[in-house]
Amino acid sequence: MASYSIDDAIRELAPALSKAPARAVSGEWTSTTMQAGHSSSTGGYRDAAGKTVSDDSRDLLRDIGDVVEKLDAAATERFNQVVVRWKKPALPFMRAQVTIETSFDQAIVPRGPDDAIYERAASARRAFWQSRGTVRGGFAAERATANVYAQTKWFGPHRRILVIDAPGRMFLATDGLSTPWAGISDPENGVECELFMEFGAATLDATTIADWGNLLINLGDLVADGYRVARDVEKHGAILFCRLTADYLPLTRIVLGRDPGRIDGMPFGSVPLIRATAIAETEIEGGDADEDWGASAARQALAKRGIAL
Repeated sequence: MASYSIDDAIRELAPALSKAPARAVSGEWTSTTMQAGHSSSTGGYRDAAGKTVSDDSRDLLRDIGDVVEKLDAAATERFNQVVVRWKKPALPFMRAQVTIETSFDQAIVPRGPDDAIYERAASARRAFWQSRGTVRGGFAAERATANVYAQTKWFGPHRRILVIDAPGRMFLATDGLSTPWAGISDPENGVECELFMEFGAATLDATTIADWGNLLINLGDLVADGYRVARDVEKHGAILFCRLTADYLPLTRIVLGRDPGRIDGMPFGSVPLIRATAIAETEIEGGDADEDWGASAARQALAKRGIAL
């Protein structure tokens, strides 16, 4: 836009803001500009005691977002945050007081593709698995296709599977679900978990390692889509997560179970491990597979395998 000032924005918003709920005496809204494909508008009205006044209309947040977009398009100085304030007039014939302030907050700048935080997370995961065994070079599976903000389907730049050799057993583990978000600034370790599968040391060759590695990446995609799966596993101990294709018969389902291991040294706190176990239908016979996440059936199946939760 050639010209759009804060005064213009105030004139545009004032009529909408003044359609306030009866008990409202003030209001404050905070909006961000579009960054890495994301923007937000939050806030609301308050009464004389400072308590939130319910307002079911979403039009106001949309109006504020539109004004922020116009200010951003016409900006001559960089900003990424806008605060809108409204104050009810003291007398009915007076105008409400409306102010708009813009600012630049470095803390909400999206992480770019070269942010050092991604490799900090990867190093912490590798150190954890090195304490459990020998981490092989390369990856059992890797899907690195990402957008311009380094986001893969796991919302970070890492989407791959580690192979770890330990005495008498082998682990395959996701390496990236806990990488902090790329393209946005939320202080979270991705979807706050990593998955692993355990096998006998001599049971997998190069082909089957690749097959199970690709399955584990697909499981990671489902966990990333669900986002809060780790919380459900923590709550129930174990859950029936998904079904397998006929390629894996007689194994038919995946159980995700709580594991005592946690990965320390991550950028935003430690991250839990979740054990992924492929089971046959016979292992959940007699259990309730239809109740909340099939939790009792999932716990039953792991108990038959001697896996403690």
